[in-house]
Amino acid sequence: MTAKTPIAVTIAGSDSGGGAGIQADLKSFSALGVYGATVITALTAQNTLGVQGIHDVPAGFVARQFDSVFSDLAVDAAKIGMLSQVPVIEAVAAGLDRYAVGTVVLDPVMVATSGDRLIAPDAVDALRNLLIPRAALITPNLHESAALLDDPAVARDEDAMRRQGEALLQRGAKAVLMKGGHQEGARSVDLLVEPSGVTRFVGPRIETNNTHGTGCSLSAAIAAGLAKGQSLAASIGDAKEWLTGALEASRTLAIGHGHGPVHHFHRWW
Repeated sequence: MTAKTPIAVTIAGSDSGGGAGIQADLKSFSALGVYGATVITALTAQNTLGVQGIHDVPAGFVARQFDSVFSDLAVDAAKIGMLSQVPVIEAVAAGLDRYAVGTVVLDPVMVATSGDRLIAPDAVDALRNLLIPRAALITPNLHESAALLDDPAVARDEDAMRRQGEALLQRGAKAVLMKGGHQEGARSVDLLVEPSGVTRFVGPRIETNNTHGTGCSLSAAIAAGLAKGQSLAASIGDAKEWLTGALEASRTLAIGHGHGPVHHFHRWW
């Protein structure tokens, strides 16, 4: 008898340059042995230099994609990325409820690596109120966590990261992975903040210009681990180890004139 194929779906925007968004998510799923499906929420005209334009997918068509995927495929985990408009956020929240999707990794994408804003200001409240409480894990970087809390101070050390993670729990998050990639130092420290306590994940800081899609890839890799039935801590640990290798190997890539992508398939070529 054939074993069930682990399936993850990415609910996010498309990156025409292939380094972030659904393209990065699908590469991450595949690299980690998980079948990937998509619900596309926006099209971006984007490359390694920045975002040149955003075309939002109508909320009704987002809902139609959601129904097509979840009515047919036995989805084990969902990763949510770029959601730029309130109606789309509402459609995704309704879809999660309609299909009782419990294993959700929310990457609150707000600003691209290039600095381009990817979410409408009025959509931040909808993200907070409708999706954070429905996610098993949220994965903000330090700038995103501050923005979600309306905190003008970006966390600069582990104590501040822990405090902001705990504040997000108070806002309804079930678990928060505070990503320390924007800090300085030889080690990259991420903190998993849960009601039961805090877990540190430490890895080497990789010096490379090829960082486009790093956040997307990490959250997708975590979702892949969860889709395979791993625990949250194991999924994060494996994802961080894999991403470290992808960042190290990105030095062998020569793609674009700006921030290039990580090397998702570094274990094969």
